[in-house]
Amino acid sequence: MLVDPNGTTVVVGATSFENPTLRFLYDYWNEKRGSRPLPARADISAFEMRPHLGWVLLVDVVKDLSQFRFRLVGTLVTEYFFEDGTGKTVEEVFADRDPSVAKSISRIFRKAARDRAVVHSYGNALWAGPGFEDFQAIYLPLSDDGETVNMILHGFVFDREKVFLARQIARNNGGRLLPVPARPKD
Repeated sequence: MLVDPNGTTVVVGATSFENPTLRFLYDYWNEKRGSRPLPARADISAFEMRPHLGWVLLVDVVKDLSQFRFRLVGTLVTEYFFEDGTGKTVEEVFADRDPSVAKSISRIFRKAARDRAVVHSYGNALWAGPGFEDFQAIYLPLSDDGETVNMILHGFVFDREKVFLARQIARNNGGRLLPVPARPKD
């Protein structure tokens, strides 16, 4: 387990997921690969993932692993980040934030692609700015030739009700988020 500089926990080789969408995506990916090391993009069907599509991203991997471009971004992910990153690179999507954000996100994509490994990340997304509550993500490598990762099936989930309630409270509070009270120690 690694802790990213932005406070996100990263687990390489994860196989167990509590979140139903992440569990579905992992099981689906695993079923599609069968006895192969990795499934191909052609194995993945939007129809079969229909109940989970709002949480799904497809990410193109540039051959030298220097860039990752969002080919498809689910509607719920778009709501979370306030924009549709479809067609943009990680650097373009996060250009208005600290450069360490895009570097950290690219580092996780790179790890999944280079190691051909399932990666699970989770934590809060305060690195994206105030109002970005806890999230969980899964990175599932895909390969058309069975060896080189050319795409990543990526799931990004969050507690939608909690996030949008916090944002509504902030809007009603003049754009400021209310501080979360510290929990008393046992």
